[in-house]
Amino acid sequence: MAVNRVPVLKRSRALGIEPAFLGYDKKSNRSVQRSGRKLSEYGLQLREKQKAKFIYGVLEKPFRTYYEKAVRMKGLTGENLMVMLECRLDNVVFRMGFARTRREARQVVGHKHFLVNGKRVNIPSYLVKVGDVIEVREKSRPLQRYNDILEVTAGRLTPDWMEVDHETFKGTIKSLPTREAIDVPVNEMLIVELYSK
Repeated sequence: MAVNRVPVLKRSRALGIEPAFLGYDKKSNRSVQRSGRKLSEYGLQLREKQKAKFIYGVLEKPFRTYYEKAVRMKGLTGENLMVMLECRLDNVVFRMGFARTRREARQVVGHKHFLVNGKRVNIPSYLVKVGDVIEVREKSRPLQRYNDILEVTAGRLTPDWMEVDHETFKGTIKSLPTREAIDVPVNEMLIVELYSK
């Protein structure tokens, strides 16, 4: 399984993303070295795609597959793409506060700690649907790891499109997210322009 192992702060500094969007409360002390050249239109489009891929932890091939699915769906391609990325199981686990970062969410899902509608799912890219119940499996609940995670993520706001009960380690998808509900600093229209060339 391919994983992006680029240092998070270095990459977020290069892409101009706040580490908070990735779940990290660290700040980089180094300033970004800017060259005098202005980014071309292609450069801007490429950077937006790299931002989205980096934030959600998706590599190029699956990202392109999401784009192709988004094109075939009804509605705006860019919005469809963002909604699909937001509905990935690892992202949902992160949004529910059961992981500190998306990378950690990917790991705990891969280690079979989560159930979707009572069935164990260990595929981080699994797309959740409306009405799905996501929960930490019974054996994993007593682990100190989850108490530590819930302590750290207690102040994090849960999006309106999901309902979470941290006491029972359960969450439900109430509806699919709208683009307005996705607080990711990505201009998806530039991604669509890049791929539609």
